[in-house]
Amino acid sequence: MSSEVRHLVDRGQTYPLVQLSGVLNTGSAPTIRSVLLDLIAEQPEAVVVDVGGLSLDGPESAGVLRDIRRETTDWPAAHLALCATDAGAWQGTGWPVWPDPAQAFAALGEPEPEHRVSLELEPSVGAARQSRELITESCGRWDCPELAGPACIVVTELVNNVVAHAHTPMIVLLATHGEGMSVAVRDRSATVPSFDGTPVPVTAYGGRGMLLIDSVATRWGSLVLDGGKVVWALLSDEEAAKATPRKPDGASMADPARG
Repeated sequence: MSSEVRHLVDRGQTYPLVQLSGVLNTGSAPTIRSVLLDLIAEQPEAVVVDVGGLSLDGPESAGVLRDIRRETTDWPAAHLALCATDAGAWQGTGWPVWPDPAQAFAALGEPEPEHRVSLELEPSVGAARQSRELITESCGRWDCPELAGPACIVVTELVNNVVAHAHTPMIVLLATHGEGMSVAVRDRSATVPSFDGTPVPVTAYGGRGMLLIDSVATRWGSLVLDGGKVVWALLSDEEAAKATPRKPDGASMADPARG
């Protein structure tokens, strides 16, 4: 069976709408994964995926959507919704399924774009300072000044990692989530960070920034993309106040020396 799959991203809707058509099988699954993760990494409030024109090569073919759901469980940026006339064929994915996009949009409610901001930066001296200025201004506008300090710690380490080691343009992403806030940095480096929680010797060069992030974040991790990655941290008042080191399940944070 042909592995051809087609996609159309409509950004003119309440939330980005991805319309998929063709055949979903092992050959086309990587394309679908790439398209959806790339869109999710842009930090929309929600992503609606219409699979009405997509045929399954077998029950296991929907596994790519299940994997995407699992990979983005901790990524705090987007709600996911699936639209299908045959809901039973997609129930195993873990996505909420709606008969059509209109009902999915209605269930998701109205977006709040003023609570999501982004900043494109070059990997140059001053990038971290610009990021901190954005955080300070945003936290003041969002009435969460207590998160500015922890968020500045996170963004400084993530941005400096890109400047010193990845050497690619980046996008800083901020968003509120209830009483908390997410901080993320997307770059074009294929190297995924890692951190095992082991204390860094005082004589070591670098690596302490990851301990700082671990101490102020509720959870953090990364998403691997075809064109790079996005590394993120979720902050809350309570966790920032405790500043207790935590290690997230399945998270991968990089030693800055690896870029």
